[in-house]
Amino acid sequence: MQIKKLIGKRIQEIRKKKKITQDSLAELIGVETPSISNIETGKYFPSAENLDKILEILKIEPHELFLCEYNEDSKILIEEMTNSMNKNKKLTELMYKFYLSIKNDF
Repeated sequence: MQIKKLIGKRIQEIRKKKKITQDSLAELIGVETPSISNIETGKYFPSAENLDKILEILKIEPHELFLCEYNEDSKILIEEMTNSMNKNKKLTELMYKFYLSIKNDF
């Protein structure tokens, strides 16, 4: 499974737990409802600006999008991230900086 799909599923999961509809989320962000559907299905990844808005509306921190509760999905996520980082030095450096910024939160 792709990271876009996992993040999309996580956004959907949190949105539903907070009883926010796709229509409401779309309106609060300033996008059309199909855009939210495309994000949640992994077809598209939100822009940085829209991701910021999603995090604010859902009242979550960025790292919470990576807290997948599904063991199988977590294994796939780790494998995909590892493969991607092995191919891209800049991504590895960015992920390491992200890791350093959150490691003490756990």
